[in-house]
Amino acid sequence: MTTTQASGFRRVLLYTACPLAIIAGTLPAIAQTGDATTKTPAPVRHHSHKTRHVSATTAAKVEAPPILVAANEPVPAGRGSAGSGAAAPAFADAGESVIVTGTRSLNRKARDSTSPIDVISATTLRRSGEPNLASALVKTDPSINIKAEGSDTAALTANIVLRGLNPNDTLILLDGKRRHPTSNIAADSGPEQGSTAPDINMIPSSAIDHIEVLRDGAAAQYGSDAIAGVVNIITKKSDHGFNASAQTGANAANGDGWLYQLDADGGTSFGRDGYLHIGGGMYHKDFFVAPTEDNRAAKFGSPLNSNKILGVPEETRETLSIAAGETLVPDLFGGVQGYGLITYAHRHSEGYENWRTPTVLPQLYPNGFSPLETNDENDFATTLGLKAEDFFGFHVDISSTYGDDETDIGNKNTANPNLYKTGAEPGDPDFDLGTGFTPTKVLAQTQRTAQWTNNLDFTQPFTVFGKSVNLAFGAEHRLDTYQLGAGNPASWEVGGTQGFAGLRPQNAGSWNRDVYAGYIDLDTHPLKHWDLDFAGRFEHYTDSGNTENGKVSTRYDFSRRFAIRGTISNGFRAPSLAEEHFSSLNVGPTSASGDLAVDSAAGRSIGALPLKPERSTNVSAGFVVEPITNLSITTDVYQINIRDRIVGAGGVTGQPALDAIELTGATIPANAQVDQISAFYFANGVSTRTQGLNVAANYFSDFRQYGTVNWTAGIDLNRTRLHHVGTDGLGNPFLTAQGAGYVTTATPRSKIILNAFWKIGKVDVNVRETRWGQTTNLLGYQDQAPADLAFSGTQFLEFKSTPVWLTDLEIGYQIQKHWHATLGANNLFNMRPRQTPASTAYANVSHYDQTASQIPLSGGFYYGRVNYAF
Repeated sequence: MTTTQASGFRRVLLYTACPLAIIAGTLPAIAQTGDATTKTPAPVRHHSHKTRHVSATTAAKVEAPPILVAANEPVPAGRGSAGSGAAAPAFADAGESVIVTGTRSLNRKARDSTSPIDVISATTLRRSGEPNLASALVKTDPSINIKAEGSDTAALTANIVLRGLNPNDTLILLDGKRRHPTSNIAADSGPEQGSTAPDINMIPSSAIDHIEVLRDGAAAQYGSDAIAGVVNIITKKSDHGFNASAQTGANAANGDGWLYQLDADGGTSFGRDGYLHIGGGMYHKDFFVAPTEDNRAAKFGSPLNSNKILGVPEETRETLSIAAGETLVPDLFGGVQGYGLITYAHRHSEGYENWRTPTVLPQLYPNGFSPLETNDENDFATTLGLKAEDFFGFHVDISSTYGDDETDIGNKNTANPNLYKTGAEPGDPDFDLGTGFTPTKVLAQTQRTAQWTNNLDFTQPFTVFGKSVNLAFGAEHRLDTYQLGAGNPASWEVGGTQGFAGLRPQNAGSWNRDVYAGYIDLDTHPLKHWDLDFAGRFEHYTDSGNTENGKVSTRYDFSRRFAIRGTISNGFRAPSLAEEHFSSLNVGPTSASGDLAVDSAAGRSIGALPLKPERSTNVSAGFVVEPITNLSITTDVYQINIRDRIVGAGGVTGQPALDAIELTGATIPANAQVDQISAFYFANGVSTRTQGLNVAANYFSDFRQYGTVNWTAGIDLNRTRLHHVGTDGLGNPFLTAQGAGYVTTATPRSKIILNAFWKIGKVDVNVRETRWGQTTNLLGYQDQAPADLAFSGTQFLEFKSTPVWLTDLEIGYQIQKHWHATLGANNLFNMRPRQTPASTAYANVSHYDQTASQIPLSGGFYYGRVNYAF
């Protein structure tokens, strides 16, 4: 450990001088429902088929029994996992699952963790009825949310929100290896602005064995992005079996949004003790368009439902994963094992933009037109590694992971009205562009992120003075790359295409950075029932300098029925390359907004400053209790202080915004109004304090001839407050009142999930009640508002999305040994969000708060599913 690293680590250790500070400093926090149907395996050892394949994969073969079981909980003994054709177990113990997240110990169980760990099985995810992994997590863990309605290109990908923070503050791992980010940045203003977190929907759901959610700061263990916590997706590695699933359904609100999904996976063995497991899937969802009436349409004799912007994009996705492993040299270092994982996904998605009236380009669109933003995306990742059990006394793991995400953002059913100009003559500045022509389909920009991560990890348990100690240390190197490519000339010339103006060549570029890290972790038991874990990490970024982070976790078991635990740590999140360098211009019917790079002259002209890493201090405490047999309860409180938090800032409107955008070389469309032009950038704008409380309870009932029921309840309380708002280079606050709302009140103050899984004979019934708490946002006034309020950058309307309960119901039947059929309804009673006033709905169309992370606008989803396994 370097002197600098040790110094930073010692500062963190000082906080442990008063254990009561861990508890006293925290209040409201997270809620969780940790679920697992089966015992999950320790890391694969490859010694024999018998030990290698005790996996939750078997539970995925059938619609298994109860799953909603919180991690760390004592449960009835003797209950296990069900294989294909076996009698379904009455109760599944996630607490007995061996975890790999948040610990360097080789055999740490979830029930013994010093930090809150949720274990969610593949069967639980499937039983959510949600075809997308991100949405399934929202239905199974109260601490996870997702934005109800995306906007512009951000609607074409998905990001999860953990503990009310930005998606960038959650680290995503795949089999314990850092997952590369998406290249599609959430550019529009809102709570997710700047997010390029990994899109977990691009990971094949058929390949997932279980997911471990660490609800604690973990930067000292994993590095950047782990301020809110860690989501570690564990893939299947069995060498046998085959599973297939087909699901279809639609939204009930107006009968569209039809969906189909096909998933399959299977394993085989090879060589001495090798395994090969392949999974894949196909997914398609039609447009869901909420019924609306554009008040401009009647003036032109156009259909009132011409504007289709209020809805959910169309999406087609294909995914594939290949996992393999084998003992390569059995007699060297206790057995040298090779392993690898490849994932690939392709997505095509399209989302509507606002309807353009016939006046925009009557020669081409006499009835008006609705531009479509498109996304063609390819996502690829591969991991190759070697493990050895006894490398001079240490378990060693060396691996290399490369991930790449590329998106081509297009624009179709569009036009460049200024390019379509008649009567140009020599000398006219637009003469060389041609006359009377515009493409209706263009490539607007390309984006690419790549991440190459190399890890070397050592772990060794040993005994000191009769006390067990686990030592882990290692090093990491990462190369981050970000590229922006210009669009077709017609997409950006003279104002650009409608809906999405292309990226100009002068805004394109390629950027990269190197990251070097070293860590050490020491886990010890000073007393028989007392666990104490110290972690320290040093990282160097070639673009943002050094950071030192430390973490102390402790747990004391008073008895087998009661334990307390707590952690304190500091953390960081380095600014992403996209936050530092992204720029774009988005064009509305009469408006335009520009996102400006912080290192550009345009950004500096409205006060942008160079970005620094976010810094955090995390404190949490809780207890685990089993008051009676079959009943378990966990309670955890936490507090996360973040300074220099990166937010979407600027919000400059009018002539200053116009001047800044023109500094990029872009041209504002002639029909845009000056008071409807805005410019934004990213800034270390605020300091925040997030506090939360999580309570999870699980109870098992055996009604004998009437079946068994697993009852679970989880609650998440979460509150974020601003402690400081900084000022830009011009002395203006980084955040408007609206921007402050995005940070503090756009996610629910509370979320409750109540679940009951009843199994009797061949029939199983799952009932889930989810309550989303209130969200509050300040909405901008639009064209329907009085002239003195419309498009104001300082006056807003406070809007509250009131609490709402959703009911989900799924009924399954085991047709025979290998076949299981299900009928289900998510949002059974077709609940919809509260509508916003006309004064904040452009053209009287967008009547929902699209910045809130609450219930979806698409209403009820009704589906059927068939599973086959052997």
